[in-house]
Amino acid sequence: ACGMRKGDIVHNTFAYHFTPAGVMMEAGAQAIGCAVFPAGIGNTELQVQAIHDIKPTAYTGTPSFLRIILEKADEMGKDVSSLRNACVGGEGLLPDLRAAIESYGVHCGQAYASADLGAIAYETSAREGLVVSENIIVEVVRPGTGEPVPDGEVGEVVVTPLRTGYPLIRFATGDLSAVMVGQSPCGRSNMRLKGWMGRADQTTKVKGMFVHPAQIAEIARRHPEISRIRAIVTQLDGKDALTVKCATVKGGDALKDALTQTIQNVCKLKGLVEFVAPDSLPNDGKVIEDARDS
Repeated sequence: ACGMRKGDIVHNTFAYHFTPAGVMMEAGAQAIGCAVFPAGIGNTELQVQAIHDIKPTAYTGTPSFLRIILEKADEMGKDVSSLRNACVGGEGLLPDLRAAIESYGVHCGQAYASADLGAIAYETSAREGLVVSENIIVEVVRPGTGEPVPDGEVGEVVVTPLRTGYPLIRFATGDLSAVMVGQSPCGRSNMRLKGWMGRADQTTKVKGMFVHPAQIAEIARRHPEISRIRAIVTQLDGKDALTVKCATVKGGDALKDALTQTIQNVCKLKGLVEFVAPDSLPNDGKVIEDARDS
């Protein structure tokens, strides 16, 4: 999907020590008939020299390290123009970073993977989301629960790989994303994710007590009138304050009193309740927002 083909030489800068990333990418490249130079991380000048001498056609590694290599090559006056394609991962590929890399004539595609699962999803030529790998089952669930969210709503990525050697059932990645509706324009037909959209672990400490996403989800579960919920932690006169925003069309003092008691029962601390209009809370997967530093 990133443009690599049989006969390409791949310069692999993913680490081979204390992480399977290097071996994973090497195995994938070899599976399609590529030769692999196991460069590993660090030693930027030696990386540049190796690319200059060996003339690989493709790169695998983090996008930020590729940019460093390309800029160092300019500084050293070394020709690394043999690089035509890159499959990057391990960090976010922001638009300005991609543009900087592609200004050197290197097509840059990204992969989303983890040490336990291997490849989860990958970018194609369409550059509209990430196509999920065909050998896994992916769900997007509400953080702190196992409940799937509707397509388009942000939640935590949960993966079940279809394998017997190292079975995992609904492995929680801790990453936030959302399902994209429809099929990719590139022609690949599997489901798509919007890409990495942050971390799902939003546990925070309020007045010395840990507040977990599962607790906020439990508050909403006990009150079906609530369509979406978000806990916001602030500081008031130097003290922690918890406000729970609840999206509902009903509201009223009776519901507010009931929610206030539920917050006390579930979280073991007092919190304010604020009613907001349905669909007014951001669709970003957050159920706890720590605003004490903002």
